[in-house]
Amino acid sequence: MTPARPAVTPGPANVYEHDLAVYDSPEQLVAVAAPFLRAGLAVGDAAVIAIEESCARLLLDALGDDDGIVVAERSGVYGSRPPAAITAFRKLAQERTSSGHSRVRVVGDTDFGPTAREWLEWQRYEAVINQALGTQPLWGLCVYDARRLPDQVLEAGLHTHPHLVDEHGRRPNPDYVDPADYLRSLPVPVEPLEATEPLLQVDDVSDFIGLRHAVGERLARLGGDPDRVEDLHLAIDEMSSNAVRHGGPPVRLRLWASADRVVCRISDHGAGMDDPFAGYGPAHGTDLSRGGMGLWLARQLCDNVDVIDAGTGLTVRLATALR
Repeated sequence: MTPARPAVTPGPANVYEHDLAVYDSPEQLVAVAAPFLRAGLAVGDAAVIAIEESCARLLLDALGDDDGIVVAERSGVYGSRPPAAITAFRKLAQERTSSGHSRVRVVGDTDFGPTAREWLEWQRYEAVINQALGTQPLWGLCVYDARRLPDQVLEAGLHTHPHLVDEHGRRPNPDYVDPADYLRSLPVPVEPLEATEPLLQVDDVSDFIGLRHAVGERLARLGGDPDRVEDLHLAIDEMSSNAVRHGGPPVRLRLWASADRVVCRISDHGAGMDDPFAGYGPAHGTDLSRGGMGLWLARQLCDNVDVIDAGTGLTVRLATALR
């Protein structure tokens, strides 16, 4: 007989809790997630289910009817990029607490995507939300399907969730890593396009308006989805402007493209920035009048954003698919 694990008392309602359950079958998922949501409903918490549809139906059947349960479309909660997911969870907390609930319990299933490059963006997200949602009245139970997810993602889950949950209860996670340390430990991925001839190369940005037109002209030649091209152009504009205003000269820009992907690298020689959480929310919170939105905007507009501080200035690398 397996001894019961000691219960771990959750923090106050306004402190974000971030738990992980790794499961091997839908039945195991329900066995872990249903008690978690039932316990919340019993004390007046809201319950939100944002997982794959077939598992959501099984979990809902196990819970039965309750006005405190919301089944949310997974894509509507997580969106296509991490900043959208963070915004969605903050909005969810506000909506449900405004309805009289002291806390919102969420069973969530992140769609990590099919490629290692996409996995990395969501690995970062799992670490970032420990800080970005830190004062939100949310208790998240992330459920990872061990049959489907790659080892890299499963390992990342073990490093980014302070508590683990299984059929025997909840316990501190001995493999949890401080989010800032974890983010700094992640490798900067190689972008093969950077080894090719650039479409545009500017070694000292001095004519910002001219640069904007030059980038727009090169992007217009590529075809691709107009919205994606426009989003990338805006992100390049924001990051170039940031580098000129806040970095040290010279500011350099390189733009590469293939038939289906664009990469832009913007570098300055300023003091750099050692903040692994930068750009996952406005720099000054809800006071948007103070600015600080450039990197936050870029993370919402581009598929991949890498911030690289090599000690000789700052590089921001933007990449996005054309279609």
